[in-house]
Amino acid sequence: MEDRLSQILKLHALIGLDSCVFVYHLESHPRYSELTAPLFQWIELGKLRAVTSVLSLMEINVRPLALGRQAIADEYEILLSHFPNLNIRDIDRRVARQAAELRAKYRLRPPDALQIATTLGAGASAFVTNDASLARISSEIAIIILEYILQPK
Repeated sequence: MEDRLSQILKLHALIGLDSCVFVYHLESHPRYSELTAPLFQWIELGKLRAVTSVLSLMEINVRPLALGRQAIADEYEILLSHFPNLNIRDIDRRVARQAAELRAKYRLRPPDALQIATTLGAGASAFVTNDASLARISSEIAIIILEYILQPK
């Protein structure tokens, strides 16, 4: 699977990451960590650069905070904020406007539209997610769905 992922990612210098990719990695998801481990290693080593929206900081902290694990939430935020070759971008007016356009055109949920708009605004050429419904926007940006790498359509 790592070979298949590397073949796909070598076409891109800068990728966007959906929040679920961080969750899978940080929580060692039994199915997807075999893909997220090499992905984050490539980013850390500078073989690939990544971008995500500040929304990811919110979304990765929901579960630890719901479980009363403030220290874990703090650790996750520090880890992401200082991860090499990962840019966490704020949502500004330009991103909000582009997200509105994407929502109108593709009927995306607000978090998805904001993540994609952030990724596009940074100049990334691909977005890594596990949300198959985002495949419909592939005319805007390459959508890499983790499940499809494990089990191709």
